[in-house]
Amino acid sequence: MWHKGTLRVLVPLLVGGGLASAQSAPNWRRVGGSAVDLNLAAPATGSVARVWFSADGGVLFARTLSGRVFQTADFESWFPAAGAAEPPVPAAAVPVRYPAAAVQVVSSASNPNEMFALGRQLYRSSDGGHSWNNLTAYKSESVVGGGMHSVAVSPADPNHLAIANDYGVWRSLDGGLSWSGLNQSLPNLAVRRILSTPNGAAGARIQADGMNVLELAPGAAAWRPISVPPQDSDIRALRYSGMLNANVTAVAVAGDTVYVGSIDGRVWVSADGGATFGSPWQTGGGRIEKLIANSGQPWVALAALSGGGNHVLRTTNRGAFWDPLDFNLPDAPAYSVTADWQAGAAYVATGKGVFYARTDLQNASSSPVNWQNLSASLPPAPATDVALDAAGVQLYAAFQGYGVLATAAPHRAHSLRIVSAADFTVRPAAPGSLLSVEGGRVNSARGGNLNYPVLAASDTESQIQVPFEAVGPNVALALRTSTGDVTLGLTVQPVSPAILLTLDGAPVVYDADTQLPLDARNGAHSNGRILIVGTGLGRVQPSWPAGIPAPSQNPPVVAASVKVFLNGAPLQVESATLAPGYVGFYQVEAQLPAIANLGTAELHIVIDGQESNHVQLYLEP
Repeated sequence: MWHKGTLRVLVPLLVGGGLASAQSAPNWRRVGGSAVDLNLAAPATGSVARVWFSADGGVLFARTLSGRVFQTADFESWFPAAGAAEPPVPAAAVPVRYPAAAVQVVSSASNPNEMFALGRQLYRSSDGGHSWNNLTAYKSESVVGGGMHSVAVSPADPNHLAIANDYGVWRSLDGGLSWSGLNQSLPNLAVRRILSTPNGAAGARIQADGMNVLELAPGAAAWRPISVPPQDSDIRALRYSGMLNANVTAVAVAGDTVYVGSIDGRVWVSADGGATFGSPWQTGGGRIEKLIANSGQPWVALAALSGGGNHVLRTTNRGAFWDPLDFNLPDAPAYSVTADWQAGAAYVATGKGVFYARTDLQNASSSPVNWQNLSASLPPAPATDVALDAAGVQLYAAFQGYGVLATAAPHRAHSLRIVSAADFTVRPAAPGSLLSVEGGRVNSARGGNLNYPVLAASDTESQIQVPFEAVGPNVALALRTSTGDVTLGLTVQPVSPAILLTLDGAPVVYDADTQLPLDARNGAHSNGRILIVGTGLGRVQPSWPAGIPAPSQNPPVVAASVKVFLNGAPLQVESATLAPGYVGFYQVEAQLPAIANLGTAELHIVIDGQESNHVQLYLEP
């Protein structure tokens, strides 16, 4: 049984999810950083063009392919190096023989007899090229990846080497016998698109330049490449390019309505699922980077453009006319747009950061749109994509070099929304469930003549518990808030299980014996016991009052039959009770099989036919 000290993630959830007030500067947090696990000597990042040392060897500089220069003095933390002067490019050399095909040979600045050959591997010669040592090979592979662009030798130590290649910056202190990576904090991951936000099962997925699709598995510290089928949008873009004889760069689908944008700023619309298209609208704004359409009102859509002229366009009549929404938006390329249509909130990723505005997105209007800069507190970098999670309460943004960051979506302060406190999704509630009311401070809540205890409240988020006596299927929940009384509809069913997730999508699962959280760094072991923390498991025996922490001894037992599945196979359930010392949370203890396959497995709970969210569990022998 775990104790309160081990369940560290519950505390921030109960005091507002660690989210900043929507009225103040956003509190951005990193999602996976800018490093990628490619099974090299250390995590990698994007391609780096050149490295060089300062005159005394105390500082290392790196220039990325985008032209930005960074420096490090502790060989761990990188900082922008404005105006750093690069030394002369190493002179090309002609060796007695070449160590491999397709290599570039350069002379050492400090030793005229020393040469380096850069290709798929890094080679070093101390005798003018008569003999060569391969400094990066393990068997036939490079321990630091291929594509060597630059090598530098410290003026203070000839065995202190640094190289820049397709996978970042690497360092050796022993002349190349061993290598370490310097990429963990180097902001050089070129994220092009956010494909999905964390959800506990697949994790967050992005598309990065030179690395295709990367996934941040729940609880993982670095992105990993994955193999996935081609994206539907890419397939459609290729098909419509041929159909329309145009270079299609963006596609959006809402029901039978299809919007197609091209590199030269034209937008076509189809009302029959893409079978036929009308004449294109010429936006005059250059490349169409992103199109989004309102699934509930497919005649409404937004476009982001990166060329000259307007950068954000809206249509409310299925593309017959597009009106600009730029107003005070900086004159910078717009690479992406997303929206909460119901709340009238739009977010744009531009060359000058991320901007947010509230406006009527569903009706044509000439009213000015007041855009707010959400990334002013971040290092200056173009934003390449924006996305909202499924519940519309978390905003994710990709910044050139810095990877993906997330924050509370500021529009939630203007529109109350009830989501599961376990995973921030909209799902039915159950007796005993813990819910988050996003968007404001709730002072009291009542539904069906029952009091719904308010457990914690902030200006942007409140937590309430469904009383164990609640019945459905529909409850009119009356909320008394700091700005007035609001009534929201709430679906209530006997059970609605959900496994608790952290804000980064990692499931809250513990080793029942060690009481340590299980994640990518600490996997579950065959024949071990696990504790799953969740909510929505319904009534308990004996009955227990809502709003009161469960007792530490003999906590009430879940009344319904609880099943746990790992990769579809049932596990032996040892117990299912309220979480001792907590309100609204349950714990389920299950026994893992004696033999389990190494790697990731899918875990979920089923109660009376109702499935929870599916999450990843890491298994070790």
